[in-house]
Amino acid sequence: MSHSIGIAIESLVAFLLLVTIGYCILLNSRLKRLKADESSLKATIAELITATEIAERAIGGLKLTVRDVNENLNAQLIAAGQISIQLKKQLAEGDTVVRRLSRIASAARPSSAAPAPEPVPMASNARAIAQAAQEFSERRRSNGLAA
Repeated sequence: MSHSIGIAIESLVAFLLLVTIGYCILLNSRLKRLKADESSLKATIAELITATEIAERAIGGLKLTVRDVNENLNAQLIAAGQISIQLKKQLAEGDTVVRRLSRIASAARPSSAAPAPEPVPMASNARAIAQAAQEFSERRRSNGLAA
């Protein structure tokens, strides 16, 4: 009996060794896949780091661009405000000139003519003002005076 128990124990040990070898082969294949996944994960992380650095540089460039645009826009707004003030002054001076021309034109009309109309506001038709100026210069020429 001792011989059959020895063979049974030896057979059991051999079987367990075969199971262990099979399990080691399975673990080896899983470790290989894990190593392959690790290298692809490292490559993915490296790409992510590179993309992050590029994005950070782009954001820095955008910040500089925004700062430059803000300064340029501010300067243009100041210039536009100054031009607006100049245009208001010029419009007021133009209105004064038109009123003076209207008074001169009404004073140059013959006294038998109808009474002089009220001064024309600045918002009136530009053609009417030009025609009145033309008529004034023609009357001055007909009286022998150069306009």
